Amino acid sequence: MKKVLLALFIAMMFGSTMAYEPPDEGMWLPMFVERLNYVDMQEMGLQLTAEEIYSINNSSLKDAIVGLSGGGVGGFFCTGEIVSDKGLLFTNHHCGYNKIQSHSTVEHDYLKDGFWAMSLEEELPNEGMAASFLVRMEDVTDSIIPFLSDTLTESERSAEVRKIRTRLAKRAEEDGKYAARVSTFYGGNEFYLFVYTVYKDIRLVGAPPSSIGKYGGDTDNWMWPRHTGDFSIFRVYTGPEGESAEYAKENIPLKPAHHLPISLDGYKEGDFAMIWGYPGGTERFLTSFGIEYKLDAFLPTLIEIFNAQLQAWKAHMDADQAVRIQYASKYAGLANAWKLFIGQTRGLKRLNVYGKKQVIEEAFQNWADSSPETKEKYGNVLKNFEDSYAILTSEFPLLVYTALAANSPEILKYANQYSQLLELYNSKADDEIIDETIAQLKDGMAKHFKNYYAPADEDAFAALMEVYHTNVPIEKQPEYFLELLEDFDGNFVYLADYVFNNSIFDSEEQINVFLDKPKKKALAKDPALKLAADFQGLMGQVMGGYRTANAQIGEYNRLFIAGLREMSPDKVFYPEANSSMRMTYGSVQDYVAADAVFYDYYTTLAGVMEKEDASNDEFFVEEDLKILYANKDFGRYGEMIDGKERMIVCFLTTNDITGGNSGSPVINGKGELIGIAFDGNWEAMSGDITFEPELQRTINVDIRYVLFIIDKMAGAQNLIDELTIVDTPKTKMVKTINVETKTVTETSIN
Repeated sequence: MKKVLLALFIAMMFGSTMAYEPPDEGMWLPMFVERLNYVDMQEMGLQLTAEEIYSINNSSLKDAIVGLSGGGVGGFFCTGEIVSDKGLLFTNHHCGYNKIQSHSTVEHDYLKDGFWAMSLEEELPNEGMAASFLVRMEDVTDSIIPFLSDTLTESERSAEVRKIRTRLAKRAEEDGKYAARVSTFYGGNEFYLFVYTVYKDIRLVGAPPSSIGKYGGDTDNWMWPRHTGDFSIFRVYTGPEGESAEYAKENIPLKPAHHLPISLDGYKEGDFAMIWGYPGGTERFLTSFGIEYKLDAFLPTLIEIFNAQLQAWKAHMDADQAVRIQYASKYAGLANAWKLFIGQTRGLKRLNVYGKKQVIEEAFQNWADSSPETKEKYGNVLKNFEDSYAILTSEFPLLVYTALAANSPEILKYANQYSQLLELYNSKADDEIIDETIAQLKDGMAKHFKNYYAPADEDAFAALMEVYHTNVPIEKQPEYFLELLEDFDGNFVYLADYVFNNSIFDSEEQINVFLDKPKKKALAKDPALKLAADFQGLMGQVMGGYRTANAQIGEYNRLFIAGLREMSPDKVFYPEANSSMRMTYGSVQDYVAADAVFYDYYTTLAGVMEKEDASNDEFFVEEDLKILYANKDFGRYGEMIDGKERMIVCFLTTNDITGGNSGSPVINGKGELIGIAFDGNWEAMSGDITFEPELQRTINVDIRYVLFIIDKMAGAQNLIDELTIVDTPKTKMVKTINVETKTVTETSIN
């Protein structure tokens, strides 16, 4: 009976009866939309042609989707969308947070008060920010796989793949006209080329106050119901001839190939919704052994480390407005990851993801053992996974606690930049080389200290050193660290006080004095640099086992994915997210979070007022917003619900997204913008590893709330006028009764 049930399960999970993933699941490559997804999308409500969605010859939706990065191609931290014919770009507030913070001062606190440019001249340039537009994508698997010999070791194979990928990308760049990269798919079984135009003059145009853009703060992060106006506005600039160019006053707004019209018509439950963007990474093929590793080593270690650092920073941020501004972006990023890891731990356990993976693996193993050919190729894959993950589980904590000690205290991370200078002194290098190194250090000094506050870092140092000492075997801790700890009777606060009072690296003034008259002796005796050097040295010692096991897992993962696809030839597997452009489609939907816990699919401004807490800056409500709400002054952005005028703030869709999709456009069946994606929900935090169709939801800010804030709160009519707004006249049905014939006629009027 057990074998019969197993066979039935395999047929259900992998057989031809399930050729595609459920419509809501999957981050699909747009180049395959017509072949794989178009019919499903039409049935769900798509009204565009396949050519209007993705085309390399004509304007299409893809031309309005932007990958945001720190300057290069790939590794996009967020997504944005072009919403005007002058290069105006919408993304999330948390995506623009770092840049908003960089322009903020105590006198002009744009994080607290918001920022709005009322003209092009008022827009603020942002160093180290780039917007990438996809020109085309191409399957280049046949240009790589046939040139990889079966006799290559895994390291040799990786080296050969890198060489070919580099050559293909360079050829596609056409002598600098484009930027290109070749990305790995299906664990290294397929490869795709992505060609981009990259613009590097990106200017801040608008941002609401954090009381709107970050409403709910860490408390509401990853939670529904949500009431956050999570948006910010930038503009892409080009050179005078439309070319990519660094910032210059003479640059002009981008003339895009396509921009998204904005719909004020709203949506209802069940309406089609698609999201485009650059999701960073998923682990949908992770095995049960990988789940064990996550729960036993990876997640608890990072949660402990991040928590210690956050608590130390928060105390100083709460006490000093200038420090709050300095650390706002760093804190927000770390806090987001910390809460994500807590939620992921909860989700993996609560949803029994480990057990679900085991069922798939049992089916895989039975298939692998079913013939001599498959057994030889795939029979040992799962056992090899088990052995390698056991090594990772034992090695990861030591590696991460050591990396924490070396890099998490900012003073040590910064001091380590000077280790090369000390080596040059020790090797008696030429004065010219030393002078060049000193010049480079001077160039980077101001950037480091702009967002640095030594007392906050000192408290973080003390907390993190205690975490390190508690969790790492004594024999694996550096001698100098243990000597200092003994000198201060195990008191980490005293140890931190000594390091910071005797190091040149805790203030810009001391570094300036040193660099004006640098001396080898000052570096050699500096406690921060000595600790940084010792911890960095240990990193090399503890890295070996982890690196080897990780490389082996990469090899087994490629085999496992190849086997799954071979086992189920009629099933279409979408690839893992890897920061390449993807499209996901689903619908607007509510959900049941738990027994007797039902969540509607939208929230309104009434919820903002209900959550208001004047004593908690996470739930502070601007006075102007309260007045607009009290007067129901929503303009054309409100909606009649149950006979009352409401201002919808956020809504839910079933789209499949992950990190990197922040800022992605939520688009209706007509190709119009209806919202901006910004979060996932707490009940499905294991979504990067397994999709939960009944629970998994994307949280989006309604585009009408975005425009309401721009228009009614900011008074930025210049931005509203720039948009292409679709506002279908609302119709009402009027009943006319003919008394003589006793008939009723309904007529629609505007």
